[in-house]
Amino acid sequence: MSEAKSSLLLKRPVTLKAIVTSRWREEVQQQLQGQINDVDSQMQQLESQGQKAIAEIQKQGVNPPGPQLQQQIESVQNQVNEKKREMVEQRNQALQQLQQVQTFELGQEVNQGQMDSFVRVESGDNLAQKMNVEILLRDGVVEEIRGEI
Repeated sequence: MSEAKSSLLLKRPVTLKAIVTSRWREEVQQQLQGQINDVDSQMQQLESQGQKAIAEIQKQGVNPPGPQLQQQIESVQNQVNEKKREMVEQRNQALQQLQQVQTFELGQEVNQGQMDSFVRVESGDNLAQKMNVEILLRDGVVEEIRGEI
């Protein structure tokens, strides 16, 4: 009687790396600049909405505004300021990434993210080798798969 081999299907992270090319740099810079522009327009929109909300509150009240109305106005202003701080942080991160991309040398490999894949493991397999996989891309095309498939 032969012994059946047991196996298990595992989900594993796959590291995506890109080779820096002129085209890759240009595409990444365009994406980051687009993110910066989006955040800028969102901040303008937020500021406008905040001003409108404050104007509406002021219309409902008396002049000068009472303590309750003043509290509502301050609450709206605080919410706007908090959201603006978050947006400024997003914008600064994108600017830092943009500067970093400009320092990469052509041909350099850079991390571009992760995705998941599945791998079947059996008794006797080296789990560390099975779990360690990278995909190397050049301008979006798979150039190399590193590790056990």
